Amino acid sequence: MATARDVMSKGAKCIGEDQSLMDAAVMMRDMGVGSLPICGSDDRLKGMITDRDIVLKCVAEGQNPSDMRAGDCAQGTVHWVDATADVDDALAIMREHQIKRLPVIEEHQLVGMISESDLSMSLDETRLSNFVEKVYAAH
Repeated sequence: MATARDVMSKGAKCIGEDQSLMDAAVMMRDMGVGSLPICGSDDRLKGMITDRDIVLKCVAEGQNPSDMRAGDCAQGTVHWVDATADVDDALAIMREHQIKRLPVIEEHQLVGMISESDLSMSLDETRLSNFVEKVYAAH
């Protein structure tokens, strides 16, 4: 059976919780992604930030993205999966919490991310269709 490590994209990078939203936006642009994990000074996962968070929680509120910190957007429970977990466990977490990107952790460190794109290359059509239906059900 495939593991989270088998389907994840490697090379995920964190934005530091004390870095600015401007830094996050530049990282997203340069990496071609729409979200980043937020890590603390202990290199542990503290949350996730999306391009939408930057727009809605900062720009639309008249805030300066250079002054606002990534950690200010880290809210709620952080969902993740262990690198050795079965891919079905990762899918279950993503479906249950209706999330499209899932950090993959090994020995308390971020080692990758699982995205819809990763799943589309790894799952058969039936499993992918089921995932999409559940994640987008309330959206």
